[in-house]
Amino acid sequence: MLSSTSSLHSHATSFGFKEVNEEEKARMVGNVFTNVAASYDVMNDLMSAGLHRLWKDRLVSKLNPFPGMKHLDVAGGTGDVAFRILETINKAKLRGLRDVFEDTLEEETQIYVCDINPSMLNVGKQRALERGFGQDRSLVWVEGDAENLSFKNDSMDGYTIAFGIRNVTHIEKVLNEAYRVLKRGGRFLCLELSHVDIPIFKELYDLYSFSVIPAMGELVAGDRGSYQYLVESIRRFPPQDKFASMIADAGFQKVEYENLVGGVVAIHSGLKV
Repeated sequence: MLSSTSSLHSHATSFGFKEVNEEEKARMVGNVFTNVAASYDVMNDLMSAGLHRLWKDRLVSKLNPFPGMKHLDVAGGTGDVAFRILETINKAKLRGLRDVFEDTLEEETQIYVCDINPSMLNVGKQRALERGFGQDRSLVWVEGDAENLSFKNDSMDGYTIAFGIRNVTHIEKVLNEAYRVLKRGGRFLCLELSHVDIPIFKELYDLYSFSVIPAMGELVAGDRGSYQYLVESIRRFPPQDKFASMIADAGFQKVEYENLVGGVVAIHSGLKV
């Protein structure tokens, strides 16, 4: 018994409040997102009362996308962030930049949507068709692991990850990979559910999280367990200051974060210099 317990803990990680081995976590997280893929966007609207749209808008505004950029959006399977980046670039052209940027530069704009889960990518590709981006060569869909990216060193102008880093097995590996693929001057931006530190608001938020969200998941998506994991995983994620330190440890400079809605979510950013 001592031997087996020791073996478990030497490769243990968290899945919500449960302790599991690393291989099991990867499988369990994969199952969660396979199960929720079809209802993912509807549930995001319901759980956040639509605020996730504003949070993603804020993320993209901090990125400041530009025509010709090479950008990597990780854990972005449904395309929400990638579509916003592409729309921002297209709006810039409509405001008069079309004369400045040649058509060849437009073709060079590449937004890579990387997700480990094929079900989430399929949802994103379908949404791209519905939004008129189906034939847009700027969007590239890639099935890949955030901890072991297939992209070359110093190849990206920007890197975003929204509501994804909380679900990985090794946060440090993800941050190191983000640093590796970014060019000098490239921006890292992470939007993630975080920690509320206003006492009364925290109590209300905890009540909503643990009582309402899993029940909502069961009612709308027929899956209480996946949304129970969601709220538990938020509590296991590092607090804002700790996560900022982890980003700095990966090599990023000018690391900062912005709390939204009292810390319900936070946007962390860093620069590769």
